[in-house]
Amino acid sequence: MKRVYNFSAGPSMLPLEVLEKAQAELPSYNDSGMSVMELSHRSGLFTEIITEAEALLRELLNIPSHYKVLFIQGGASQQFAMVPLNLMKNGKADFVHTGSWSKKAMKEAEKYGKVNVIASSEDDNFTYIPNIDPTTLDPDADYVHITTNNTIEGTAFREIPDTGKVPLVADMSSNILSEEIDVSQFGIIYAGAQKNIGPAGLTVVIIREDLIGNAKDICPTMLDYKTHSESGSLYNTPPTFAIYMAKLVFEWVKELGGLKAMQERNEKKAAILYDYISQSDFYQSPVAEDSRSIMNIPFVIPNHDLDAKFIKEAQAEGLETLKGHRSVGGMRASIYNAMPVEGVEAFVAFMKKFEAENK
Repeated sequence: MKRVYNFSAGPSMLPLEVLEKAQAELPSYNDSGMSVMELSHRSGLFTEIITEAEALLRELLNIPSHYKVLFIQGGASQQFAMVPLNLMKNGKADFVHTGSWSKKAMKEAEKYGKVNVIASSEDDNFTYIPNIDPTTLDPDADYVHITTNNTIEGTAFREIPDTGKVPLVADMSSNILSEEIDVSQFGIIYAGAQKNIGPAGLTVVIIREDLIGNAKDICPTMLDYKTHSESGSLYNTPPTFAIYMAKLVFEWVKELGGLKAMQERNEKKAAILYDYISQSDFYQSPVAEDSRSIMNIPFVIPNHDLDAKFIKEAQAEGLETLKGHRSVGGMRASIYNAMPVEGVEAFVAFMKKFEAENK
């Protein structure tokens, strides 16, 4: 069986152990004679799956009891609209602008109220996480929005800002489950699944209960958090197979030792790659050192004519999907939870070989 090291920013690679378990259970889940993809979302078997998935996620993230966990669809991009539709009572929100995804989130929020950019790194092409001056926070804002990890730009918040009584909303799509966090610092955490949780099609929302039930009158039923909270994420047919796969991933993370162990593993992988780039005069990281992501690592070769050759030769070595985002260029290695240390080591070995042959 051929397997490559897939450095895609999403959909990303999944743990082989998870794929093999899903493969074994695919024709007949739990001796039911049916695949999970064929189970009714109202059945006892699927109820067990979604209940266990939520329990595992609560355990891994130590989610307080006054937070709801929702399994919905639409991706993080749908959350860009759901958040203001549900939270904008005063009609204004503060945003920290750190790249492509915060820009899209702001564009959606502007349809429902006033957006105030309290900090931005646009002045240097989003290569750092800006400092937040507490005096710029509006105490009457409905929420403050951040993107904790910027998939395209390769930056990440190393410290979570204190927003006082104003709810902090975080798009955590590309770093959820990668390190320990304090959920109580946030009003809402949302994340598309296709990076660290499972296959595309599922979105996880962790929301403080007092933020549910405040949707605007114009809010569609399916975009109201109350709809999904009151129905246990079963208002309509949910992405059943994606939820099942997420449960298997949660089990895998728990078996590896939880988020403490996962964070140590991820920091080790990132250090291997960053350390090599920093000592090389052939490759360069455009990201400020104190803002670097441990999930998405962009880098460039000053001679951009070599980019296509690098991608082609890496692919021949079983190192896939390393082309940088079109808005940034260069290369990008996404080393999410499922990427083993051996994959990063193999990649660095290739980078050394390519450098020696092309200097």
